[in-house]
Amino acid sequence: MRKTILIILSKLSIIVLKFFRKNATVFPGKIAYDLDHHILDKIKYPKIVIGVTGSAGKGSTTSLIAHILTKSGKSVAYNKFGSNGIYGITTLVINNCTLTGKFKKDILLVEIDERHLKLAFNKKILTHLIVTNITRDQPSRSGNPDFIFKEITDAISDKTKLILNADDPHVMKMTLKFKNYVTYGLEKTIYDYTIPSNLGIDNAYCPKCHNKLIYTYYHYGHIGIYKCKNCDFTRGKVKYKATDLDLNKQEFKINRKKYYLNKDIMYAAYYTLAAVALAKELKISPKIIDEAVNKDFIKPKRGEVYNIEKRTLTMLESKNENSLSYFQSLKYISLKKELKTIVVGFENVSRRYKYNDLSWLYDVSFKLLNDESIDKILCIGRFKYDVATCLSYANIDKNKIIMVDDIDNLIDIIKTKTKGNIYTMVCFDMSDKIKSLIKEAKNDN
Repeated sequence: MRKTILIILSKLSIIVLKFFRKNATVFPGKIAYDLDHHILDKIKYPKIVIGVTGSAGKGSTTSLIAHILTKSGKSVAYNKFGSNGIYGITTLVINNCTLTGKFKKDILLVEIDERHLKLAFNKKILTHLIVTNITRDQPSRSGNPDFIFKEITDAISDKTKLILNADDPHVMKMTLKFKNYVTYGLEKTIYDYTIPSNLGIDNAYCPKCHNKLIYTYYHYGHIGIYKCKNCDFTRGKVKYKATDLDLNKQEFKINRKKYYLNKDIMYAAYYTLAAVALAKELKISPKIIDEAVNKDFIKPKRGEVYNIEKRTLTMLESKNENSLSYFQSLKYISLKKELKTIVVGFENVSRRYKYNDLSWLYDVSFKLLNDESIDKILCIGRFKYDVATCLSYANIDKNKIIMVDDIDNLIDIIKTKTKGNIYTMVCFDMSDKIKSLIKEAKNDN
């Protein structure tokens, strides 16, 4: 009876919030969870419950998986708005179950914060779990990668089938504890390097014997092809192997089958690879997978492109408190050889808490912006002077840096004081503001 009452309360709050044009993705779950921390244990789940966790890439991976599963004819409930904490997940589950707590869809697919795994589900519920990567992410909240590793592994058992990114030693450390897993990985690419090119290396030592790992190639950060010469810990052979990555053509091969990438950036290869690996583990028809990824493909969740007069503006949403997320954006920009302008900055360090730790900002490899093809770098947001300080440490010409004191003037400054195509490298809250400014500028014209 108590379960039914909580479900009714949550469902009613969803109706009310949507009436006022709110997404209703968090508050309804907060009502139920705060009144009963075990509410999710009382739901009758479908046969397949999939989790996607990791420091970065969860949202894009989840969206592509949902697309493939839907194309296969399955009904899927997933948190498409990205609310991946306990309240958001509780809302998702309750919104898709009956008043008696029976889940109504064929599959529950959950993008889930690493630290909220143990809050949301007991060890019996998840049938599959993808782990995308484990990096230094939100250090004020998450501490270090070893802490996050423990948070994930404490929340699961060998009953859950793990789909692991073999290119990340932190993730592969799970193979020392669990046996029910498959791996995916990216083989050597033309974009690799043999010497770390970014400031933050999250893993350099073997998790088994603690001697230094030997890398044949780095894809980015500590993600790459590695082995320990002192013991048998290694990336090794992977079940789902990606080769022939070509970002210009937006394609690669998985086990010799060609697949399309919906974005010309390396992390697109990883979320496509993870989604295909999971689909194959679920025995989805190769024809369905091919159609979903190569033909009826979805738009990327990140990297939207807009026009400002005759110039393109590419929105690279870089995740604050995660230097590797910024590195991906910086690397993407460095591969574009045309004349360009960069917009970088943020208004808030985090949407989860109020204190502002900027230590991660000094791990961002802003030296990649020390490039003759860059006309101007616009620093925006409340922490623009901190960003400018980091640019000065990277020896960026100060004459290229423009401090934008009023964000409402951003589009005018871009039009009158800069040249080339525009790339914004901002966090989610600032990207929403820039999108509204672009819309306003179009309406004014």
